[in-house]
Amino acid sequence: MTIWNERYSTEEFIFGKDPNQFFKQSIDKLCPGKILLPADGEGRNAVYAAKVGWEVYAFDASTVGKDKALDLAEQEDVTINYEVSLIEDFEPTPNTYDAIALIFCHLPSPLKSPFFEKLVESLAPGGLLILEGFRKEQLGFASGGPKDPDMLFSSEQLANDFKLLSKLNITEETVWLDEGPGHQGEAKVVRLLGKK
Repeated sequence: MTIWNERYSTEEFIFGKDPNQFFKQSIDKLCPGKILLPADGEGRNAVYAAKVGWEVYAFDASTVGKDKALDLAEQEDVTINYEVSLIEDFEPTPNTYDAIALIFCHLPSPLKSPFFEKLVESLAPGGLLILEGFRKEQLGFASGGPKDPDMLFSSEQLANDFKLLSKLNITEETVWLDEGPGHQGEAKVVRLLGKK
């Protein structure tokens, strides 16, 4: 995907090398198993998960993102499985992953629901889905995220998309992001945890 290849084609990591805080807090409470990280960009979350014992599977549309992720994994002396793939080409492997994390993965409406259904199918029984993204109230804030409201999240839509998960917990929060140059400042986010 050319736009992300361009964004990632700097020596600097656009969203930093440290994991997303909500992601870190969430997986630190779990017993490591298999984890899937769609749209993982430069690999900061994949590498962190590998460092704390997870068997990591990640993918992104960007070849440059993959190269940077594998370089970061090598620097941290961990192994991650990372493929280049589009969201719409994702094929679920049923009941496979102990956790799936979608961190700032923003998609146009036609792709969202079908992809989310595939993710739920791919979760193992008892597996946890972790999501953090910008909600519609993020428009007007300069801390990151798409400028198209269709690609931003609402709690109501997420509750509907993930209605098959149990113990579904969705919270709307105002946070201060400090994730590389790409995510800086006050942000309106939604966070979701749900079990299969």
